Amino acid sequence: QLVESGGGLVQAGGSLRLSCAGTGRTFSSDAMGWFRQAPGQEREFVASISWSGGRPSYADSVKGRFTISRDNAKNTVYLQMSSLKPEDTAAYYCAAARVSYSTSNDYQYAYWGQGTQVTVSS
Repeated sequence: QLVESGGGLVQAGGSLRLSCAGTGRTFSSDAMGWFRQAPGQEREFVASISWSGGRPSYADSVKGRFTISRDNAKNTVYLQMSSLKPEDTAAYYCAAARVSYSTSNDYQYAYWGQGTQVTVSS
């Protein structure tokens, strides 16, 4: 029900824009989030946004470099990533929360996409 796209291989300092399209149901009343998981590491929070597009929240590691946004008319959420670093390499997952407010708690997310790989070369 959530399909990510836009991942790929990019050099350090480059940019990528991830998209996450919802299908089968509308997510316009739900907060949305992005998480990532690198090999051998636990999944970690990246960014979240409320149902209305307000109150974006970011992990300290991406603050100032990543921007989350959403288009409820398209049932889509985006993650614009700039100034990418090799440590940003991971599988990126979008998720729809059970709540309408922005949250970094993964247990509050009910729907998850399959993920898209982002690889940043040095």
